[in-house]
Amino acid sequence: MVMGELSQETEVVVIGGGPGGYAAAFRAADLGLDVTLVEMEPRCGGTCLLRGCIPSKALLQTAEIIWDASEAAGRGVLFGGPRLDLEQLRTWKNGIIEKLASGLNRLAKKRSVQILQARAFFENARTLRLEGSDITHLNFRHAVVAVGSEPVWPPGISFQDGGRIMDSTGALALQDIPERLLVVGGGYIGLELGCAYAVFGSRVTLVHRAKQILGGVDDDLVRPLAKRVQRLFEAVHLQTEVAELRENTHGVDAVLRGPDGTIREYFDRVLFAVGRRPKTRGLGLEAAGVALDDSGFIVVDAQRRTSVPHIYAVGDVAGQPMLAHKAMREGKVAAEVIAGLPSAYDVQAVPAVVYTDPQIAWAGLTETEARRKNISVKIARFPWAASGRALTMEAGEGLTKILFDPESGRVLGMGIVGRGAETMIAEGVLAIEMGASAEDLALTVHAHPTLSETEGEAAEVFLGSATHLYVPHKP
Repeated sequence: MVMGELSQETEVVVIGGGPGGYAAAFRAADLGLDVTLVEMEPRCGGTCLLRGCIPSKALLQTAEIIWDASEAAGRGVLFGGPRLDLEQLRTWKNGIIEKLASGLNRLAKKRSVQILQARAFFENARTLRLEGSDITHLNFRHAVVAVGSEPVWPPGISFQDGGRIMDSTGALALQDIPERLLVVGGGYIGLELGCAYAVFGSRVTLVHRAKQILGGVDDDLVRPLAKRVQRLFEAVHLQTEVAELRENTHGVDAVLRGPDGTIREYFDRVLFAVGRRPKTRGLGLEAAGVALDDSGFIVVDAQRRTSVPHIYAVGDVAGQPMLAHKAMREGKVAAEVIAGLPSAYDVQAVPAVVYTDPQIAWAGLTETEARRKNISVKIARFPWAASGRALTMEAGEGLTKILFDPESGRVLGMGIVGRGAETMIAEGVLAIEMGASAEDLALTVHAHPTLSETEGEAAEVFLGSATHLYVPHKP
């Protein structure tokens, strides 16, 4: 130990203050363990709260209000054109983040979780070195790695904070509403932010390498969103790549290559949203003996243990899907295992939600996955065009689909596209986790008129007893 350096002992150290990290820290403290949480940021919350899920939903909710106002004329309600006060919008968004982040710090204090703001890396399997803190070495009995992920940047593309070529963090900072915005990537991040900026007034061009946006998501769920995007965006170029970007003081010159040849265009800003990777580099994991897989994820077992039994990993660094709610569950599992409880990450369904308008949500087995794995399923669909509540919301393009085991009728998966899909998917998750059958869903009385009725009626489609949809009986 170098003279003047301070060391400290802790029973459990959690590296990273995002959803997986603070969930692990709080659960461990509730179980009576001595916990230290190390976080580089001055506030807990991680990417999800500070630069991701929460600020993006704030912008999307605002965009939804503007869109609804513009569509209200068809119902006989007329509004004037919207005026955006960007400074006020930023203040409101940042206020939400501050309120939630402050709440996490208060919860940590009430639980006696020590928070150290520092950069941490392993010196060995029992010691962390901290940079930026008065405490320079942290000796631990157990460690939970929860440092999250970071955006992927294509080779040859330069990026700097505040520049015209942005990642999602730059887009959420809302510096301005560019007249022309290029969005690179047709995944959920690019689509959510692209839709928000388009409603705010940007002329958005989307470039995506694949044949379909939201690759891997069932075609019938993507279709209504694809139609909306074609209407909302100025251009959508599929099977197209960015060949060149040149940033200057006024904007960005882009060269796009796709099926129609080479396109040269000028944009005020460019948003890159082509994926994320685990933030495992620079942690000293090799010094601790922690193994990674070929994709750079930390290898974990059902208890979230790494190759070093007293070191755990949760959240984005521990594998797909990179979702905050998955990270929180993993964090609790790790804490419970450390405390000696018989816990395991054995969930049957992790819901995924795309917060566009219409929203898309799914859980459990998907039709795409069933086809790829040759799993026999029976699929029941209930179109929202037959839902009175959906029609009052101008949401008749929506769809609820459920995948059942053909023999037992057990619910294997659910997919929804339409307004409110984010909350409706919870019934599907519960059904899958409890091993519910089509009869269980169909015999559950759903309030009328609600969108949730479509879940019960989809089950009735499977049973041949749907009320609001005619299903021909097979002889």
